Amino acid sequence: MGRFGWRSQRKGIPNEPALLAAAAEHPGGSVAEIDPRYIDDPNGYVPPEAIRGAWLVDGSGKLTGEYEENPRHGAPQDDFSELTEPDHWLGWLGDDPAAAVRKGIEESLRAQVTDAVVEWVKILERPRFLTAGRRPSEDEQVILVTRAALAAPFALSVRTAQHGRSVLLGVFSWVAVNLLPPGVRKDRHWFDLGVELDWAGEQLQGRMYEIGGEDRTAEQ
Repeated sequence: MGRFGWRSQRKGIPNEPALLAAAAEHPGGSVAEIDPRYIDDPNGYVPPEAIRGAWLVDGSGKLTGEYEENPRHGAPQDDFSELTEPDHWLGWLGDDPAAAVRKGIEESLRAQVTDAVVEWVKILERPRFLTAGRRPSEDEQVILVTRAALAAPFALSVRTAQHGRSVLLGVFSWVAVNLLPPGVRKDRHWFDLGVELDWAGEQLQGRMYEIGGEDRTAEQ
């Protein structure tokens, strides 16, 4: 196995100017081989599955001839583990939070381009979560959640008839209020491209109260 945990083998060094130039810029490192079937811009976000493998580079910036194959190479897949693995209550998203967030992202895109088809979505890091609620009485320690929100940083691939495939980066935010009867639940999505999670997290509480209510913030 190679140093990345990938399958390692010796190969003839290809005489490709772009590859050799990239190697010269990364002495002691490696140069990834990107599969163009899955990604159009190798300088943008590249999902792990789109990497065929990596050429190892010696300390002088020359290819060593050692090539490590990526065992995960193939069509990129959804990855919502950063959303679902943290120990945070997501009951307000239903039985399948990942499917709910993916659907919300798709709806946000189709609101802008009706024929948008999402190929894959990856949540890049732990989202920011926010919940608010009220106590049933002054004596009880239980808090009933009345509103909830999240801001999830994403990378995704989307296809449209006019623009073909695009890889987008940003933060998807979702706020839900009136989670307890007798109110009528309201949900709102925000699809912010090219923003940082810190910025989106700062917006989250204000957005939570844009759609009414005075419940106390309980958890973040």
